[in-house]
Amino acid sequence: MTSVIRIQVGSSNPVKVAAAKQAFEQCHPDHIIHCEGRSAPSGVADQPMTESETRLGAVNRALTCQQDDINQQFDFYISMEGGVDQFEEGAATFAYIAIVDQNDTQHIGRTANLPLPDQIFKRLQNREELGPIMDEVFNTQNIRQKGGAIGLFTNHAATRQSVYSQAIILALAPILHPQHF
Repeated sequence: MTSVIRIQVGSSNPVKVAAAKQAFEQCHPDHIIHCEGRSAPSGVADQPMTESETRLGAVNRALTCQQDDINQQFDFYISMEGGVDQFEEGAATFAYIAIVDQNDTQHIGRTANLPLPDQIFKRLQNREELGPIMDEVFNTQNIRQKGGAIGLFTNHAATRQSVYSQAIILALAPILHPQHF
């Protein structure tokens, strides 16, 4: 009998829901993965501007999902929060991943950095959000629910979904091999 893993994603963005489903399917090929999204507040700015703020937003969303699930219908609560920051190498965008299980254990992951042009980072510092800026610069519509800035700047060799899935898979390592953690 095939068991089911139930996941709630702290976002209704189809890219984030698909990334979580894809990651769990890859890590648990003998399971049925039930994955659904819901809106959950991040408790941070719409465009987080530091690593710590981005991480906090991801954790807040996942914990909200877990705390709201009073009947414990889900096995895992996952959130992905995109942010930007200034590093030694320059401005970059990235995302934090938070996975919370029924035992209140948090597993945190992070994507790689995608470099950002200075003119885009300056606009972000003026409280604009990355998605609409990218739509304007690349003449796209609602790119945040598609390939994202990652897709645009890599000619779709990588996308938001692929990068999020990879970060989720890496964050799952302690869940997949708890005897080593």
